[in-house]
Amino acid sequence: MADLAPFHIAFPVDNLDAARHFYGAVLGCSEGRSAPDWIDFNLYGHQIVAHRIDTPRGRAAHNPVDGHDVPVPHFGVVLPPAEWQALAERLKAYDVAFVIEPHTRFPGQPGEQSTMFFLDPAGNALEFKAFADLAQLFAK
Repeated sequence: MADLAPFHIAFPVDNLDAARHFYGAVLGCSEGRSAPDWIDFNLYGHQIVAHRIDTPRGRAAHNPVDGHDVPVPHFGVVLPPAEWQALAERLKAYDVAFVIEPHTRFPGQPGEQSTMFFLDPAGNALEFKAFADLAQLFAK
């Protein structure tokens, strides 16, 4: 797979201190630029930006996938299996509650993957995945 360009996503948070702790200490993201109402983080080479908002958020939605209610919207990164496992252990060490526990989805099928879902302190859903065979990322 060719080198990918970094993506950028901005997402709402209600507490920048909580976001700074979660994305910095828990997920291990280095911090980039910041201002009184936003913080840039480096999430595995991708630019994510926590923006403080005061407006109420909409109701979360879910979609059934392989027997689980997947939160929508969500974002995350596809990691190599060893990094995915290390992140799962790190999250457990920080007592992060999983929306969907780390497990293997679609076992023995095209697109088999390890996946886990959890929320940041503002309620944003994150999914991190790993494929034993990255060529299966878009398998049908």
